[in-house]
Amino acid sequence: MRLLRNVPSLTALVALEAVIRHKSFTEAARELGVTQAAVSRQIACLEQDLGVSLFTRGHRSIQPTNACAALGVALAENFSGITEAVESIRATGKEQVVTIGATVAFSTFWLLSRLIEFRRLHPEIQLRVISQDPRINMESSNVDVLIRYGTPPFDDATVLASCGDTIVPVCSPEYATKIADKNFWEIGTDLIEYDAADSLWYSWPKWYTQMGLKKPSGEPSMKFSHYTETIAAAKAGQGVALGWGVLVNTFIQDGSLVVLSERTLVPDGLYNILVPLNSPRNGVGELAANWLISALQDSTDNQ
Repeated sequence: MRLLRNVPSLTALVALEAVIRHKSFTEAARELGVTQAAVSRQIACLEQDLGVSLFTRGHRSIQPTNACAALGVALAENFSGITEAVESIRATGKEQVVTIGATVAFSTFWLLSRLIEFRRLHPEIQLRVISQDPRINMESSNVDVLIRYGTPPFDDATVLASCGDTIVPVCSPEYATKIADKNFWEIGTDLIEYDAADSLWYSWPKWYTQMGLKKPSGEPSMKFSHYTETIAAAKAGQGVALGWGVLVNTFIQDGSLVVLSERTLVPDGLYNILVPLNSPRNGVGELAANWLISALQDSTDNQ
């Protein structure tokens, strides 16, 4: 009980801290949701309790005395600590949810299998995955962490990390035997294409141009609106697709796809780990972002 005898009213101290910060009784009252007269009474009671004047009052301004300024610093530091402690306790009492956004292909081929490890490390966190090919805007979505392919900077998000990729022609082992040692681009090979709206994703004509090769006269044998279908067709032996290393490396390692040519293309864009630009820091979101950065780095190192 000694503390209660030595410390003035906490309500009055809260009012004092607000007045010091705003240098205004009116603004402090507005922040606290009380009248200016109520704030003035609290300050008057404090001055009587402490036996000193807390403010030098001018015609239209107030200035804290030295003693008042020193007390204000102590109040600000301790109120900040109390706020952080309370928020931490509240957070532990709530269900922890993290929302991760990515394209359908990135989610299907890369993210989902690796989330097993994240769940093993953090079983207390509920995962929500938003998979869509149209660009996810970080300012208008509820995504905590986003994997976006493109060229930074972005006007709606902060980039935490980026990594590049490589593109190689891939097909099933069975289809590769049909080509033997021939150059697939010279023999009328069945080409499978992802019909992407995003210009950063490479088409076969763009690949031929970048490789300095003559473009084929006809259209690709098959076109798909999703990259997942493009790769599924290649694995099924329907032809040759452009394999993005980060996305298809698992299939190359398990043998369901083979690299048909050593002609490797380095695309212009990057895979970027993004967090919202102006939102307050989310501890669970930061945890997921750091894990994604590490997992993506390991993935590119092992290509």
